Amino acid sequence: METIELVKNVVTSLDKHKAQDIKVIQVSDVTTIADYFVIAAGTSSTQVKSLTDYVDFELGEKGVRPTRTEGYNSSTWILLDYGSVVVHVFQEETRNFYDLERLWKDGKPLNTADFLEAE
Repeated sequence: METIELVKNVVTSLDKHKAQDIKVIQVSDVTTIADYFVIAAGTSSTQVKSLTDYVDFELGEKGVRPTRTEGYNSSTWILLDYGSVVVHVFQEETRNFYDLERLWKDGKPLNTADFLEAE
């Protein structure tokens, strides 16, 4: 799956399942870790788990699996690493504490609406 298509699938899944404050940051010019970060929030540990479960399941149906998953047991911050795209789903308090948007401010914030696929 192409990287942009992967980002679209992730953003669409998160949006469809009511993630809050979805952000896409292009980081390819500032790191070799990934090309894009997708950052979103859930209202509880249950929703954070559910959001990442949905992303994992929906991409898995298309043959795409994360190379690794971090934080699933604590559910305050779950990371799904798809190589070129890293998905971060936080509880709001944890998101505010780590403030990835500030840490990666040298990346290019993109308009999330551009990645939403029509149903």
